[in-house]
Amino acid sequence: MKLIIGVLMTNSMKKPILFFILIALFFISCKNNNESEKAIDASVPVTLTSIDTNSVESYIDLNATAAYLVKNVIKANATGYLNSVNVASSDYVSNGAVLFSIKTREAKVLGNTINKIDPSLNFGGAIKVRANTNGFVTSVNVQQGDYVQDGDALVTINDTNSFAIVLSLPYEFKKYVSISEELTVMLPDSTLVKAKVQNYMPTVDATSQTQSVILKVIGKHDIPENLIVKVRINKSSNSKTVSLPKAAVLSNETETDFWIMKMINNNTAIKIPIKKGVETQDKVEILSPILTPEDKILLSGNYGVADTIKVKVIKAD
Repeated sequence: MKLIIGVLMTNSMKKPILFFILIALFFISCKNNNESEKAIDASVPVTLTSIDTNSVESYIDLNATAAYLVKNVIKANATGYLNSVNVASSDYVSNGAVLFSIKTREAKVLGNTINKIDPSLNFGGAIKVRANTNGFVTSVNVQQGDYVQDGDALVTINDTNSFAIVLSLPYEFKKYVSISEELTVMLPDSTLVKAKVQNYMPTVDATSQTQSVILKVIGKHDIPENLIVKVRINKSSNSKTVSLPKAAVLSNETETDFWIMKMINNNTAIKIPIKKGVETQDKVEILSPILTPEDKILLSGNYGVADTIKVKVIKAD
């Protein structure tokens, strides 16, 4: 009987001891978790940049087309048969070159007979048709032996002196393009050529509200007709300015307020409101506040953060 009671008392004492052991383990675990949570680094990983003092240019690139503004149509100067055709499409011809010769019906029928009677008359000679400009032949409408009438169109020649770049300029950008200004023309193969603004066409397209501007290419360049090129229009330029990469400038949803995140020590950045100026594809001009080359600005890791944040610099620009 004593043995049984002793065993029961021993089991009853083990339960409270086990309970206290479990509670102790629980508190130790919580303490360890708190210590591990405190050990987590809350710093935001960021990269830095600094101001750029190079000039900032704001520009737009507009499409333009290479064209010959004058196309000369050479016509027959007599009625008769084409005795010779000395030109083909794509040929370059010079002013005064003989393109065709026409023999009249009378000369073809009676020429030999009259010349036998009086050779000095030289009756039956072919009438020559000459080019009246320098240029490239775009189309030949006849062939040797054809019968043509006086005034019929024989050939079309693009006048090389009329070659130009025709820019369709939105009317609101007219203030940025002035007569005699030199503009940069970019060809599809990345070749850059210079062209001077010659004049504005006197009408505006009713649908697109664009005005054609005639640009004369400076120097000799092999530019085919109808080639679509790009013309760069400078909207503004400031050689004494401070700018930052576009990624460093933040704004609200309505883009009415702008700011940057600036480092104030080795691991803290704060929000600095700014006023921006000219904006290009990759840079933004900073009008205020005054920034110095020593200032470090967040380039990445700056989006959606508080006004003051702890940072960890990964890389400086």
